[in-house]
Amino acid sequence: MARRRPRGVLGLGLACLECAAVGRTEHVPTAKDYPETVVRRISFSAGGGLGWRISALVTPRDKPAPLKIVVIPGAPSWAEYWAPVLAALPQDREMVVVDRPGFAASEPAMCVPDIRLQALALSPVLKAAPGQRVLLVGQSYGAAIATVMAARHAGSLTGVVLLSSFLGEPGPTARFLVNLGMRVLALIPRDLRNAIVEVSGQQTQLVHMRQALRRLNAPVTVIHGDADDFAPIELAERLVAETRSRKPMRFIRVPGANHFLNDGPVELMLGVLERCVPPAPAQSFKLPPLPRLDWLRPKPSSEQQPAGA
Repeated sequence: MARRRPRGVLGLGLACLECAAVGRTEHVPTAKDYPETVVRRISFSAGGGLGWRISALVTPRDKPAPLKIVVIPGAPSWAEYWAPVLAALPQDREMVVVDRPGFAASEPAMCVPDIRLQALALSPVLKAAPGQRVLLVGQSYGAAIATVMAARHAGSLTGVVLLSSFLGEPGPTARFLVNLGMRVLALIPRDLRNAIVEVSGQQTQLVHMRQALRRLNAPVTVIHGDADDFAPIELAERLVAETRSRKPMRFIRVPGANHFLNDGPVELMLGVLERCVPPAPAQSFKLPPLPRLDWLRPKPSSEQQPAGA
């Protein structure tokens, strides 16, 4: 049984302070809870030649699974809070959850407020094995980033999920935390500081998300808990109602769920994600090419003379 990660404002704050003091990037290192055959930490080079190293958690598989689920978390971006979901994933699924730029073990150390730049940096995770389908999940603040990523790589995606989308206007709990954090910005650990800077400045970035949604040619599912006090569900409903996309957007309301569906029952999170996986396209049967029938054609007689001889 994996240990619970710190929860609540006080728990997360103390965990961040402890990690900053000892130089650790995980609140509870996943290696202590799961063998590397189940959950493994990796790093990769950021896209766009940015020169950053991006940290992520993955589910190792002996061979590529038919479906790859890519998760772009919110703010703060801590992939370790998806570890129980990663560990419970069936073998015909694989998952990669990134630590976004500016968080945990990912570079750079500073905040990267431009969601287009973050989308570029994270683009390598969308690479798929031959025949593999990719489901892209953007959680909270990560929903806007995932949308921009999807617009640039729509042809390789089987679907896009916007989970507990943060859309510029915080709910009561998030508003309290952001206002408090702004007062002590210079005193709090880097990850919390970067999260507050991101969230407080996101409103101007949403134009890029809306533009990307209009261009998207992949199915989009918006999932939101109706007890979310960080990101109001009404904004997610309005986004679906007002967006004119190439394909209809679907909305799923999760009764009683708060902002952190990945931190609830694993079965709930897995079940919700499965509802977003379109059926695999039917394999069309192609007849093999017919052999050439040159041997049926009459060959010129050796007694025939060329015309005009």
